[in-house]
Amino acid sequence: MTTTYALLLRGINVGGHRKVPMAELRAVLEGLGYQHVKTYLQSGNAVFAVPGAARSDEAVRQAVEAAIQKHFGFTVDCLVRDHDYLAAVERDCPFPAAELEGRQLHAYYLSGPVDEKRFAGLDQEAFRPEAFALGDRVLYLYAPDGLGRSKLAEALSRPALLKGVTATARNWNTVRKLVELTEVAQSDAS
Repeated sequence: MTTTYALLLRGINVGGHRKVPMAELRAVLEGLGYQHVKTYLQSGNAVFAVPGAARSDEAVRQAVEAAIQKHFGFTVDCLVRDHDYLAAVERDCPFPAAELEGRQLHAYYLSGPVDEKRFAGLDQEAFRPEAFALGDRVLYLYAPDGLGRSKLAEALSRPALLKGVTATARNWNTVRKLVELTEVAQSDAS
C-alpha cells in the first residue's frame, strides 16, 4: 500500500532567509524512503509517495520536520496533506474558482480545525468585495486584487486569530497543481 502526500513548508526562501533549495529538499525526502518525490516552485511545495502501511499526516509531518532540522540546521513548520484531502479542498471551494484568476483565490492550509468563533470580531462587510470562508482545516480567501493588496489577508494574519494554529497560504494555481501532482504520484506508485 502507498499513500501520496503534499508537503507544504511555511516561511522558507523569503528575503534570503531560511534557504531550502528544492534539490536538497528532494534528497531529504528521498532519504526518508519516500518515492516519486517532486517539488513545485521555490516556496516549499513537495509531493511524494510513502510506501507501506498507511501513516497519519501527523506522523509524516513529524518525520519530515525532524529530517529538515537535521539537514538544514533550522526548524521549518510543515503541513502534510494526502491527495484525497487536497482534492476535497479544491472541490469544496465556496467561491467560483473556475471564474477567477489563480491570484484572486487562496487556500490557507491550517494545522488543525478552527471555528467561526475565532473570527467573530472581524467584520467581513468592512472588507468587501474581499471575503473568506472556513472549510476542513482550510480557510478560503477571495482577494480580487491579489494577496499583496488584500486588507482582509492582513487582518487574518493577526496572531490572535490563528493562535496555536500553523497556517500557510497557497494561491489557487498552486492548489490545483498540488492536486494534479499528488494524483500523478499516486498513479506512478500504483
